Amino acid sequence: MAATDSARSLPPNQIVKLREADHQSHSLWAEAVRHVRRDKLTLATLVILLLLTLACIFAPPLVEQTLGVNSERTDIVNRYKPPGYQNNILGTDQLGRDQLVRLLYGGRVSLGVAYGASLMSITIGLVIGMLAGYYGGRLDDVINWFISTLSSIPSIFLLILVSVIFSPSPEILIVLLGLLGWISTSRLVRGEVLALKEREFVLAARALGAPARRLLLHHFLPNVVSLVIISLTVDAGSLILVESGLSYLGLGVRPPTPSWGNMLTSARQYFNTGTHLVVWPGIMIAITVLCFFILGDGLRDALDPRTNRRK
Repeated sequence: MAATDSARSLPPNQIVKLREADHQSHSLWAEAVRHVRRDKLTLATLVILLLLTLACIFAPPLVEQTLGVNSERTDIVNRYKPPGYQNNILGTDQLGRDQLVRLLYGGRVSLGVAYGASLMSITIGLVIGMLAGYYGGRLDDVINWFISTLSSIPSIFLLILVSVIFSPSPEILIVLLGLLGWISTSRLVRGEVLALKEREFVLAARALGAPARRLLLHHFLPNVVSLVIISLTVDAGSLILVESGLSYLGLGVRPPTPSWGNMLTSARQYFNTGTHLVVWPGIMIAITVLCFFILGDGLRDALDPRTNRRK
């Protein structure tokens, strides 16, 4: 009855604006898809990341069967062999293991950390940021206090401390990075929700009696998801660098489990005898991180309504 009374007392122009905001949201996503299709650089990086991910997931067993190589079988006699030696397309490492297969298996770990930890941190930051921005009050104060306290501790110190305590496997490293990486997303989402709370379509929905759950899922979430997608791509690239940095300090994924980070770290000891051991992991890290950053920049342009209006 209260919702009906509110609807009757709502000015017609606010109802029209509420419907227009819904229509503009759908139009924005359609325009974003068209923008990405026209942006050849963003489309190319998206295809490269997709192919690289699929190759790391499905290709290692096929390469082992086709070339007759193995990522774990050692051959001391044939170590440090250059690319193109017999069936070793990218050469062999310090233990005579095939470098190509180990790069593909290492990509599973590095990309798994990037995707898994970024999705986890983005989800946590999205939920906490929306709750803090919408409800405000004491909940917002407590969350801000916790974020400020956590931000005052250097992130590298936290990562080193946690890595020493848990000696992370790939799965544990994903959880740790996800639990420590949500702060920036939470701040971004909270600020956007605070701005959206004063928009006319939100006030109109409240006047119609919409509950908090509907407001959060149908009005706030669609308007912040574009920011979250952009943050996801940038965080994924940054997490590959974080994993490589932890491996350099000896605190990342431990051998013999390969990752691009620990492969690059181990290879620096053999730079004079096997230069290719440094080159290939470094190239894979550089290309993947660059693709993530370019993709994030392209999605930012595609999801910015001001850019679409200019075009």
